[in-house]
Amino acid sequence: MSTDPSLLLQHDQSFFDALTAADAGLLRSLLSDDFVLVSVENGAVADKELLLSSVASGSLSFPRIDAFPEESVVRFFGDVGIVVGRTGMNFTGPDGSAFHAASRYTHVYAATPSGTWHLVSAQGTAITT
Repeated sequence: MSTDPSLLLQHDQSFFDALTAADAGLLRSLLSDDFVLVSVENGAVADKELLLSSVASGSLSFPRIDAFPEESVVRFFGDVGIVVGRTGMNFTGPDGSAFHAASRYTHVYAATPSGTWHLVSAQGTAITT
């Protein structure tokens, strides 16, 4: 298992890329089976299957996600890695409403015994000015 911060930042970017491309297959490979997402929009909780089905069906779409990896803080604690970063994103929810958020996020990764990192938890907090 590598504790190179750039590796988790690459995983973060792959997660964002999979969301914008609506690539449910890539998302499936990046997320742990017990993945949990807490929405930046309203604090709603979604598990892996709900996120995958929402992205695959197009009911949840992410036309744009801007990440700022140079601002990220990456820490490791044994087989757990944590990324705190910042994004600007546009997305459209299941009801068709468009939403824009500048956010700080915390992504928690866990390494498998073979050393592969999977995203276990993602939570966003809106940045309001």
